[in-house]
Formats: sequence, C-alpha cells, structure tokens
Amino acid sequence: MSAVEVGAAAPGGGAAEKRIVRPYGDTTGDGMVQVSFTLPLPHDKRAEGAAVQLANKMGIDPAMLVHAKPIGDGFTFFVVYGRVNHLVDTSAVQVVERDFPLLGAKEVNAVVKQRLRRKLSVVGACIGTDAHTVGIDAILNVKGIAGEKGLEYYRELKVTNLGAQVSVPELVEAARAEKADAVLVSQVVTQRDAHLHNTREMSAAFREAMPAGKRPLLIVGGPRFDETMAGELGVDRIFGRGTTPGEVASYLVHALITEKKAKA
Repeated sequence: MSAVEVGAAAPGGGAAEKRIVRPYGDTTGDGMVQVSFTLPLPHDKRAEGAAVQLANKMGIDPAMLVHAKPIGDGFTFFVVYGRVNHLVDTSAVQVVERDFPLLGAKEVNAVVKQRLRRKLSVVGACIGTDAHTVGIDAILNVKGIAGEKGLEYYRELKVTNLGAQVSVPELVEAARAEKADAVLVSQVVTQRDAHLHNTREMSAAFREAMPAGKRPLLIVGGPRFDETMAGELGVDRIFGRGTTPGEVASYLVHALITEKKAKA
C-alpha cells in the first residue's frame, strides 16, 4: 500500500471556481511529491533499483530514493521523492459537503426532546472480524475524542455500543431490540476491501429484515471509506477521517428530525 504526500494544499473555494494547482515540495509549483510503498523484495541494490523504476512508471521523474528499510523476510519499505508533471483542477474534485448545521450538545438535546419527544436510540458496532473499537468508541463513549465528549454524554440519546467483531445478524437483532433510530458501524480493517464487503452485507441484511419505513439510519465510518460511495454501498451516510461526535450527533438530528419534519 502506498501514500502520496504533497507539500501544500489548495485553499478552499466555490465549487464552480476553476483553479489549477501543482504539488509543492521545495518551491511553489515545482511539482515535487513524496511517495511511500512496500515491495515484496529483500533489501539490496536491485530492490532499490526496482523502487526507482516503479516510481518512474508512476510518472515521477527524476525519482530520488530517500529511504529504504527491510520490514521482514523478503519485504522492503521505500520512500521516494521526485517531480511529477500532473496538474490538479480543484473545480473537478468531488467531495461530500456538510449539508447540515453543527449543533452543540445542549442544542441536540433540546431538539430531540422537543421534536422527537423520546430518546433517540443509537446502536454502534464494529462488524465482521474487525476488532478495532477505537473509532466507534471515540464517537460513542463519554470520553469521546480530542476533548469532545461522545454520544453517551448526550442525555437525550440512548446509546448501545456492541463493541467488536459483531456479526451482521447480531447487529440487526440488536437494532430491532433497541428500536434503533440509527446504526453506526466503524470499519478499520480494509484488507481485500473487507470494509466494503461488510458494509454491503449489512445494508442488504437491513433491507431484507425491515421494511423501508422501519429501517434505522445506516451510517458507516473509517479511514479508508470514500464518502461519495454511500449510495453504492446502500447506506445513508459515510464519515471519514477526523469526524467528531458533534458532527455525528448533528447529522442524526438533521436526518431523523429536521429533514423529516420538512418533508412532512
């Protein structure tokens, strides 16, 4: 797996604004990028040559090998630095913009109490073989993340955290038992697109188990999800890196209360 790092990001602008940018490394517009990847080769001169060759085929020319380290029998990790000629048109970038206001905990509680007139039920889990609960815990647990408290802190939210390695049938049954308004699933394990397969299996199971008007809101999150794939995966929303509990709580209010009232 590889990662590309560029020295600067383009400033935000309107969706219609056309702005062409190049990567920044040492000087503005020099096109320099840094790439890291692993090759299934023992660390030697031939492996280093193979890394440079790969970088050249990726369009990095000249490519400078700046780091190489063996990471096990027959594998070497590389970092390559060099120039690309590619340009980026920021007006053509597709992103999912936040289409709801951010609310504080008091505001969320007030809206739920006044308009829903009962506690909003949320069920969360890591499904499949995923045992990484740090993501779901950051959103649900009182301790939250980065000084922001999780959904358990919201007195008008009833939170059920099922933890790790929950099967899809178990999740469906828990959602039914808790009369869940929303189901939150965290997926960190991405080998062989496990996060995508698990999400599709979950959405299909809920569609089969519950009629459209009775299904909970389905929300997934994790570092490798593409936020534009919600429709393709059969879920209502995807949250990516850096999502806070407040964002999730605000979305729940928007989707389950504000938007529904507007359509009524």
